[in-house]
Amino acid sequence: MSPASTGASTTVGAATTVPAASAPSVSAPSASAPRSASGSGTGSDSRMTPGGPGYRRMSLALFLAGVATFALLYSTQALLPLISGEFGVAASDASWTVAAATGGLALFVLPMSALSERYGRRAVMTGSLAVAVGLGLLVPFAPSLGALVVLRALQGAALAGLPASATAYLAEEVRPRALVTAIGLFVAGNSVGGMSGRVITGWVAQEWGWRVAVGVIGAVAVVCAVAFRLLLPAPRHFTPGSLRPRVLARTVGDHLADPLLRRLYAIGALFMTVFGGVYTVIGYRLTGAPFSLPQGVVGSIFLVYLVGTVSASTAGRLVGRLGRRGALYLAGGTTATGLLVSLADSLPLVLLGLVLITAGFFAGHAVASSAVGRTATTGRAQASALYQSAYYIGSSAGSTVGATAFHAGGWAGTAGVGVLAVAGVVAITVCGSRAARRQPLALAH
Repeated sequence: MSPASTGASTTVGAATTVPAASAPSVSAPSASAPRSASGSGTGSDSRMTPGGPGYRRMSLALFLAGVATFALLYSTQALLPLISGEFGVAASDASWTVAAATGGLALFVLPMSALSERYGRRAVMTGSLAVAVGLGLLVPFAPSLGALVVLRALQGAALAGLPASATAYLAEEVRPRALVTAIGLFVAGNSVGGMSGRVITGWVAQEWGWRVAVGVIGAVAVVCAVAFRLLLPAPRHFTPGSLRPRVLARTVGDHLADPLLRRLYAIGALFMTVFGGVYTVIGYRLTGAPFSLPQGVVGSIFLVYLVGTVSASTAGRLVGRLGRRGALYLAGGTTATGLLVSLADSLPLVLLGLVLITAGFFAGHAVASSAVGRTATTGRAQASALYQSAYYIGSSAGSTVGATAFHAGGWAGTAGVGVLAVAGVVAITVCGSRAARRQPLALAH
């Protein structure tokens, strides 16, 4: 039985044996099985690999898609103090401009993944970006906080077609041993989008206000969306699936019945609870006493996302050395250390804490999301969609709970919520280790 099916740690590297769950079937190739040039299902694996044809274009296209997704999704996060000031609302109210977007994505990612099974990954990703970009150009004209929240929710729902479809596209078009690296590059694009969106909005808002700032992000996303569509190679290993509700329900039920997938979904949600809470609240902390930083400088704080770009893109090597569970322990420990360091009323220590939180989060997310793609051999879009749904539910929960905790207990309250979430990651990973040890004993009897 493969590591993916037992819950055992999966390693990736030159000496790694590809799990049986990911191996192609010669006698009955699946929709995601590699095909030969003749289409017979036998012969060499024709999926993309680093250095091979189309891999660089694919990586750049999905990197830009990740940039556009995170830049749009979190375009208001660095601007929350300004939004609070204009509309006269508290942090917990303004945070809904973030929570509504991530919540909309969480609710619609599964239906959008079903569309991608029927109409194709590239078509759904292209349509999602086009609608989200159009809504992004309307956001600067929102007349009230309520209208802004509604537009942000619609924008999140539109973006829902991208994350799960991208992961499924990679699982089908990239060889298994290169999958963690490929998904890590996509996640790295997320980190660059999150960073550039917040840095740009911070400085633009300082001069011209938050409305112009989100308008600029919309324009950047237009460029990324066009380049994505021009660069992304046409899929070669996609086979259309069914849109029948009964088939979809059965596929989702099978994924939720898999204990390894359930653990990965929970891990993604908990990591994002930490990240969503920290980066929703950090602007309020740094613009207030004792730091009292201007909006542009606060936006520049998000340059620490570059650390996430590095940690996500190197997640494959991390798993190769430590195994999946070892990498998750390291990611969780790094995140928790960052939360504790950030409690100090010293700007250098706060920045160090953010660096550690960001590195731990992006590494953990890349490891967990790539494990979902390796574990699910059928209905990959639905498996990825369930992960993304849990992930963005965690983001919405982190934004609202983190802001509420900040209102009640300051930064210590937000950090406390984060530490509890990391403890949950560690507990779930320990359960996976115990399940992996019990499995061989059960098979022996």
